Amino acid sequence: MKKLTALLVLAGLTQVAVAAEVVGNAQNAKAKIEMCIGCHGIPGYKATFPEVFQVPMIGGQSAKYIESALQAYKKGDRKHPSMKGIASSLSDQDIADVAAFYSQQTRTADPK
Repeated sequence: MKKLTALLVLAGLTQVAVAAEVVGNAQNAKAKIEMCIGCHGIPGYKATFPEVFQVPMIGGQSAKYIESALQAYKKGDRKHPSMKGIASSLSDQDIADVAAFYSQQTRTADPK
């Protein structure tokens, strides 16, 4: 009976740990945003792959929106080959950190 109780307690703790929300850290993102700056850090930039389009400035967007967008690219729910490749290389913590960083920027800020 003790083993069963211990197992149930352990299972409950595991569920709590899995349900814990990842919290972004803007300071940790500074080493992770190099791949973002090339497109999202240039006012008026237009990308040419896979087609010509205006690249959105993500500075000042809400962290939840950025996280949601990156998760959607990662899962394939949003279709853009470059963004899927980038998002797929990020962990959930990386995504939260990048989102926290850009949410603290202004639309025209130079990420530093």
